[in-house]
Amino acid sequence: MKVVVCIKQVPDTKGGVSFNPDGTLNRAAMLAIMNPDDKAGLEAALRLKDQYGAEVTVLTMGLPKAADVLREALAMGADKAVLVTDRVLGGADTWATSTTIAGALRNLEYDLIITGRQAIDGDTAQVGPQIAEHLGLPVISYAQDIKVEGDKVIVERLYDDRYHVLEAQMPCLITALAELNEPRYMTPGGIFDAVNAEITTWGRADLKDVEDGNLGLNGSPTKIAKASDKVRKGAGEKVTPDSPDEAVSYIIGKLDEKHVI
Repeated sequence: MKVVVCIKQVPDTKGGVSFNPDGTLNRAAMLAIMNPDDKAGLEAALRLKDQYGAEVTVLTMGLPKAADVLREALAMGADKAVLVTDRVLGGADTWATSTTIAGALRNLEYDLIITGRQAIDGDTAQVGPQIAEHLGLPVISYAQDIKVEGDKVIVERLYDDRYHVLEAQMPCLITALAELNEPRYMTPGGIFDAVNAEITTWGRADLKDVEDGNLGLNGSPTKIAKASDKVRKGAGEKVTPDSPDEAVSYIIGKLDEKHVI
């Protein structure tokens, strides 16, 4: 059984964000982590490896420094890693990103592709289903549990206040929620091996069945009109009531003023 997990290096938003003049994120200037939903998808693949002996390949698209999250994945237990990087791929929206990743996946053998539900730097939840559409695969999104029976996957798909149980024939694609599991830690031996592990690097020339017009910033139909850091809240109004009754009266007055009550 061959499983490919698509992971993404995303900005650690706790450290703030930085933008390029064209409105895209300046990823080179920010601290980065593995996207949480993707890490849950990786853990799901590693559990399939533990249970069935599956071969797990991780794939990412990004700057050369995105190799860091691939080495993290290898240290967790992944078998192979592929980095897709090229200047012409920069500034891609979800359409161009999914086109690129699908072009890379056509070079690989797979029974199951797992992606995260969405990335914390975009929150679109579009790339996984778009990859499936490019490759002509069935897709099950928002997975909170995954089981394999023969050549089929059985997935609990989160849906509002309940879940659906869906079955799909492999090959197929699943998008994973961060709540799917608790990802394992890297092992000391895994870290040691990952430092010197070979990472396959592909560029534009290695992508199969993709057109230049669908790649990078120029191939992205979504355009950024404006981008900014998070809005910082003001200090607000501070009051010092002389008694509890006065404090209650003040709060009720404000709620009435705002038409809350």
